[in-house]
Amino acid sequence: MPSTTINPTRMELTRLKGRLKTAQRGHKLLKDKRDELMKQFMDVVRENRALRQRVEEGLLQAHRAFTVAAALMSPEMLEQALLYPKQHVELEMTFQNVMSVNVPHYEFHTQSQDAGEVYPYGFAQTSGELDDAVNALSQVMQDMLRLAEAEKASQLLAQEIERTRRRVNALEYVKIPQMEENIHYISMKLDENERANTIRLMKVKDLLLKENIEARRRQTAQALRAFCEHSDAARPT
Repeated sequence: MPSTTINPTRMELTRLKGRLKTAQRGHKLLKDKRDELMKQFMDVVRENRALRQRVEEGLLQAHRAFTVAAALMSPEMLEQALLYPKQHVELEMTFQNVMSVNVPHYEFHTQSQDAGEVYPYGFAQTSGELDDAVNALSQVMQDMLRLAEAEKASQLLAQEIERTRRRVNALEYVKIPQMEENIHYISMKLDENERANTIRLMKVKDLLLKENIEARRRQTAQALRAFCEHSDAARPT
């Protein structure tokens, strides 16, 4: 039996068959989208793992160098050396469409292309370890932005995969079975009504046939009585 009340008519049956065909086509498209999203997600996860390892190694190297520089230099000299940066960076954010998911893309531009501009101090009163720390941080910057992209992309793709998976399951286990059950119910009702109409027509035909036979018998009996009466009247006395 269907879960909701429906009219067992041919119009409703045609409408449900059209909806079922649309749902099956949408189910296939959503499954293909889910599979492609999973492929994109796995690629982003692998890239994320590699970038995270590179960033952690670069930050560890910069932290080691900065720790040594802080041990060799006084806090006042270290703060004064890093107080006024010389290089300026502009960050641009655009979006890339990946399977209907807008994934952010970060890109930064430095004001000067001179590699020496990353050092905001003179080299006379600073240690070489501070140079190593600043250089390591400048080199890891691009990987950090790419890691932020991968992290956000994996989060957005995971959310879209979950939404798509729920839609696929809703169609596969709820909507499509309900429509198939309703179509089966309407088809059975229409067949039952057709059989009932056929039986009704057969009964009406039998009744008409019986009435016709009875009418012919009455006509025959009347004709026979009339013939007998006519014969009796014509017989000589």
